[in-house]
This record gives sequence, C-alpha cells and structure tokens, in this order.
Amino acid sequence: MLRVSVIIPCYNEKTTIEEIVHQVQATGRAHEIIIVDDGSTDGTREILARLDGRDGVQVLFHERNQGKGAAVRSALEAATGDVMLIQDADLEYDPRDYPALLRPIEEGKAEAVYGSRFLGGPRRTMFFWHMVGNRFLTLVTNILFDTILSDVETCYKVFTSRVAAQLDLKSSGWGFDPEITAKILRQGVRIYEVPISYAGREFDEGKKISWQDGLTVFWTLLKYRFTK
Repeated sequence: MLRVSVIIPCYNEKTTIEEIVHQVQATGRAHEIIIVDDGSTDGTREILARLDGRDGVQVLFHERNQGKGAAVRSALEAATGDVMLIQDADLEYDPRDYPALLRPIEEGKAEAVYGSRFLGGPRRTMFFWHMVGNRFLTLVTNILFDTILSDVETCYKVFTSRVAAQLDLKSSGWGFDPEITAKILRQGVRIYEVPISYAGREFDEGKKISWQDGLTVFWTLLKYRFTK
C-alpha cells in the first residue's frame, strides 16, 4: 500500500484543527500527518503542541505568518510518503473522500489527482461570485495549459513524490494553488479529477479567501505559463 503524507497548512483554526486531525486519522490512510502552523495567534499552536508526536502527527511551527504556499513548502520538505495529499485545516473538505482521490494513483492511471467540487458530488451551496471567479480562473488555466480541469482552486491536490520533487514551489501566499497546477502540467503530467463532497463555510466561520486573492491566482497562472 502506498504511504500517504497528509499535509495540513494551518492558520488560526483552533475550532477545527483537532477534529480534522481525528477525521484524517479515522481514514486509516495517513502514513504521516504533517501540520504546519503558519504563525497562528488564536490558541491553535497550543493545541498542536499537544498533538505533536502522537499517532503519526508531526507539527512544524512558523514563527510568523507567511502564507499557505510557505506552509505547504515546509511540509513537502519534511514529507516522506509515496504520495502527497493536501488537506485544509477547516472542515470544508471531507477526508472520507481519500479512497476516491487515491484510487487513480494506486491503479497506475495518474500521478496527480484533484478533487473537484463541480463533478456532481454532494455540496453545500455557497457564494455565487466565488463560483464565477473559480470558473473564470479554471477557464484561464485550461486555455493556457490545454487541459479540461473543472475546479482549479480545489484544496484536494494529490500527487506522487516524483511529481513533488520537481515542483520547486516559490509562492508563499494564495499564488501557491495556481503555481502547483501550472508546474504539474508543465511537467507533462495530466491531472485526473474525481468528484468530492464540499461543505463551504461562511466568512463569520473563518473563511479567508477574497477577490484580491483571485487576482493573485490570475497573475500567477500567466507568470508560470511562460517562466519557471
């Protein structure tokens, strides 16, 4: 069985971090769970200090907030698995989707798998303009890289250690998502998509993305289409 490194970037998620770790552990698929606390100030760090070293959990602490991309980079450097699976620290994405996400890699059909919120899985209906923005950025990705993705901004990005070793990620903030997609596709790796469930949260529940982040994604896609 493939050894799966579950990577959890985390910033100010004291209300959800312990539960998501329990959910990941309950799948029985995590060889290791690498959590990177990106300078949390709400008490998350104290919870993670208690979890560190228990039941396959390894916690890395950033002394200041650097962004999701920086957290993922730190986790990838520490990961030892055959497969990397990125999991958000909130409860929007359900670890019970892991079998579907891992199956194409286990069967030798793919080296990179994305979980799509737009392929018919159950989902909580959320913000219309967020959907429009995601669809626009997905269209830009498809045009630039000649592919047919349906959800470029999904959290669930899964890829082999071979793919990970060639990514050379540089973005620290929200530019991480388009950069990783661009660099996977520039390797000549076709991304396999599977439907997932999604329970998006409201801004008063801790949702962090804004329209400015969409601009970052757009410019990052253009940048990494033509540069390394």
